[in-house]
Amino acid sequence: MKLNYKRTILVGFAFFLISLFWQAYDSIVPLTLTNKFGMSQTWSGVIMAIDNILAVFMLPLFGALSDKCRSKHGRRTPFITIGATIAAVLLMCLSFADSAQRTNIADISAIDDPATLAVIYDAQADQTLLTPEGDRFVLSETFTKEEFTQIRTTTTDPETGDEIKDPDYVNYVTPARQACAWERTQKDPTALILLIALLLGVLISMATFRSPAVALMPDVTVKPLRSKGNAVINLMGTAGGILSLVLGIVFATSSVQNAMMSYTGFFFVVGGIMLVALGIFLLTVRETKWSAQMQQDSIRLGLEEETTEDGPHRGLDAAQKRSLIFILLSIALWYFGYNAVTSKYSVYASNILQKNFNTTMLIAQGAAIVAYIPAGIIASRIGRKKTILAGVVMLTTAFGIAATLRADSPGWLMNVLFALAGIGWATINVNSFPMVVEMCSGADVGKYTGYYYTASMAAQTATPMFSGLLMDKLGMTVLFPYATIFAGLAFVTMLFVMHGDSKVDAKRGLEALSVDD
Repeated sequence: MKLNYKRTILVGFAFFLISLFWQAYDSIVPLTLTNKFGMSQTWSGVIMAIDNILAVFMLPLFGALSDKCRSKHGRRTPFITIGATIAAVLLMCLSFADSAQRTNIADISAIDDPATLAVIYDAQADQTLLTPEGDRFVLSETFTKEEFTQIRTTTTDPETGDEIKDPDYVNYVTPARQACAWERTQKDPTALILLIALLLGVLISMATFRSPAVALMPDVTVKPLRSKGNAVINLMGTAGGILSLVLGIVFATSSVQNAMMSYTGFFFVVGGIMLVALGIFLLTVRETKWSAQMQQDSIRLGLEEETTEDGPHRGLDAAQKRSLIFILLSIALWYFGYNAVTSKYSVYASNILQKNFNTTMLIAQGAAIVAYIPAGIIASRIGRKKTILAGVVMLTTAFGIAATLRADSPGWLMNVLFALAGIGWATINVNSFPMVVEMCSGADVGKYTGYYYTASMAAQTATPMFSGLLMDKLGMTVLFPYATIFAGLAFVTMLFVMHGDSKVDAKRGLEALSVDD
């Protein structure tokens, strides 16, 4: 049984640029909304959910539209080309809104500067400061103005000697500065309006080609090899995410001293790399030729009676429909847990753990890279369902233990847990998408890809808002217990999935198929 890894890697450049974008977006936009615009976690969650709201409707739509596309360049390539180009350009344009808001809050945006801290102090009523209490910030006479202006962003841990965030800065200066920023935003919302308009544009562009990009792998890969193919595609996506994290480290986007930095350079570099990846894709991928070869191989191996793009659409029987519903429900549940962490961890790490979020996320991505190919191989031997269940157990365990960690917990322990979560997430993702498209004919791959994304994006629409609301009401420490509960529920629903594994007979037939050329 052989997979054409070179061909799959080239197809994966589309997913590479998608993951590069989303890692950058999920890391920077929440910080921009809370630090520079002064939004609460709830409202930040609402903004972060816009892309998922759009995706719930647009991903199924454009997946189905790409099924019907008859371009000479193939069904998926036109959508990828247009959508990725516009998204990359608009991502660079986000720097304009960022710069406009930095000008709007210029006198309160500097960090570790006594003059700036004095302005923030004076902005609080009766020379009092904001301090956290439960679900809100209340006024407290804790510091004199002179004491407040002497607070610094970092201090030294008396036990270890390590440099850490100054607790007074986290508990008093940050919320006070954000309150001032929100007041400025309300008085002059121009930058916020510009930001939201640009976000809508870039998110719509991303939504137009995500389903076509993901559907391209099963278009050119016979069914029994799709777990391995999806492992390679996810490997490419993880490489894009890691590159974004590395760029975050290079630009020091997670440094407390850079909380109000300009993101112009970061946005332009990410957008430029997206365009380079698109160029590689367009120069090397031959969608029409490769798709035709896959259809011929599938017919020869008896995997499909009709695999042509214009062939009949195969319906599902009652048992298959139940399996489809339960796997889509499982997908929604584990995304409820996982996306809550990824969309809020930069804020959580800065305020609760007082650690560099880029490093921890980089470790998770690295662990996922190691796990992708083995997860595909294991699934080909024990089945996709059992492999997914093992991944869900790993994810639940990692989130459950992470819920107990605080700023004084060993730094290596959170790194180990995120590595475990990365392995679990890779194991789940490698096999869940192939289980969905296993049930459809070649004429419906884009449509069923849309089903997959409807489930995942519906969860990602609700979870940033819901988790953000709980973090505002119950405190930020609710994040990991929340994620643990939803991951555990996904294990239960996955037990009811009875279809979507590769057929044993098909695996045997593939021994005669060589696709390495």
